[in-house]
Amino acid sequence: MKEENITEEPDSDFRFHATTLIFKFRDFLFPRRKILEEAGIKPGFKILDYGCGSGSYIRDASEMVGPSGKVYALDINPVAVEMVRHLASIKQLRNIETILSDYDTGLPSGSLDTVLFYDTYHTLNKPELVMKELHRVLKPEGTLSFSDHQMKEEEIMESITRKRLFKLKKRGKRTYSFKKDGN
Repeated sequence: MKEENITEEPDSDFRFHATTLIFKFRDFLFPRRKILEEAGIKPGFKILDYGCGSGSYIRDASEMVGPSGKVYALDINPVAVEMVRHLASIKQLRNIETILSDYDTGLPSGSLDTVLFYDTYHTLNKPELVMKELHRVLKPEGTLSFSDHQMKEEEIMESITRKRLFKLKKRGKRTYSFKKDGN
């Protein structure tokens, strides 16, 4: 596990565990794999689940990238990172690596095929730092798969495209796919 300086406050343990319970119910009714399919994940991909929480997407993402791929799971909350590490261990997911950080991934520039950025943007204190980092780590043809149920479509488009780091590639049923802009 990689640890970075943390400048934003993680949720309290109680709130985090309560949210995790709600997500387990949600994931049972609405499987996360359908969302990941919109992201276009393929075997061998390197992906980042930014704001991974308790790991709702981890198992399916791990299967989709296969043994030649890699899933990086980043969260600001140490409890979340520990839950993902535990899940990876008990499910024997060998292509998962956790990162404890607020925005600095520590990953090489242009190294990722896809970034999963789901229901996290609205919680950020410094979204511009996160967006710069995600732009940096994505490959030129990489995809930022985005969804945030706390935001309206106009807010999403304004927030993600404002600094001209990303532009809309396609709108799916459940997600927006953005590609890197020319910067």
